[in-house]
Amino acid sequence: MAKVITLGEIMLRLSTPRNEKLIQAKSLDMCFGGGEANVAVSLANFGYESEFVTKLVDNPLGDCVIAELKKMNVITKNIVRGGDRLGLYFLETGGMIRPSNVVYDRANSSIADANVDEFDFYKIFDGGDWFHFSGITPAISDKASLIVKKACQVAKEKKIKIYFLMVFTYLKGMNS
Repeated sequence: MAKVITLGEIMLRLSTPRNEKLIQAKSLDMCFGGGEANVAVSLANFGYESEFVTKLVDNPLGDCVIAELKKMNVITKNIVRGGDRLGLYFLETGGMIRPSNVVYDRANSSIADANVDEFDFYKIFDGGDWFHFSGITPAISDKASLIVKKACQVAKEKKIKIYFLMVFTYLKGMNS
C-alpha cells in the first residue's frame, strides 16, 4: 500500500454547541482540524501509511494535536515544534435557515512563521509515494509558500507523485 505524506496547517476548532451563535454560547466544544491533516486521517482509516507534516507550537496544545493524530494512526515523526501559537477557528454551526459561520484566528501561527530550513524533505520523503497539500497552505504566508515550493522540488526530484487540491471559496460581495 502506498505511503502518503501531507503538509499543511492543523488548527484548534472551537465550535458552539446546540447550533448556538458565538454571542449566545457559554461554552465551546473543541477538536482539531485542517484539510491536509483530515486527508492523512482519512487515508490512515483506509489502511494507507499516512504522515502529516507541519510546525506546531511546543506546548500542551501541540502535544494534544500529536496525540490525536497518533490515535488515528497518522505518522507524526517529522512534525517540527516551536513558534508562538496554534491557529484557531471558531465554528457557529448553522440552524434551520441560518448557515454555518467560521471565524479564523490564525495569524502568526507556528506554520505561518516556519522557515524552510526547519524541514528535511529528503528525509521526510524517504519511502514516500504521494505528496499532498492544498492551495491554502502556500497562501498562509510567504514562508509557508517557500516550504511548499521546496517540498514540491524535492518530491519531484525523488519522483514522488504530487496531489494538489485547490479549493475555491465564494467571497461575499463578488458576483462571479
